[in-house]
Amino acid sequence: MIELPMPVREAFDATNAGDLERFTAAFADDGVLDDWGREFRGRDEIARWSREESIGVHQTFEVTESRVIGDDVIVTADVGGEGFNGPSTFTFRLDADGRHIERMAITA
Repeated sequence: MIELPMPVREAFDATNAGDLERFTAAFADDGVLDDWGREFRGRDEIARWSREESIGVHQTFEVTESRVIGDDVIVTADVGGEGFNGPSTFTFRLDADGRHIERMAITA
């Protein structure tokens, strides 16, 4: 199993389990999710995004690689489900205490 910081692992595990509340709890209260330039701020907007484009379409993630560059945790995962399918890159920045995701950006 690829080692990931706790909130990053929690976000992937929660999505795979279809657990929206657990997914949004991995984010800081004022966290940001950037999906190819579309930003969703705060847990309510992140939950809306997930209902429409992630957990709501039964998205799954299989992490294939992880690396740390500076303050960023960069994860490559194969995405499955009823929406987008294929490899994606996720760049995470954690809050100061490392307990929550401050920013998650999804790119190619």
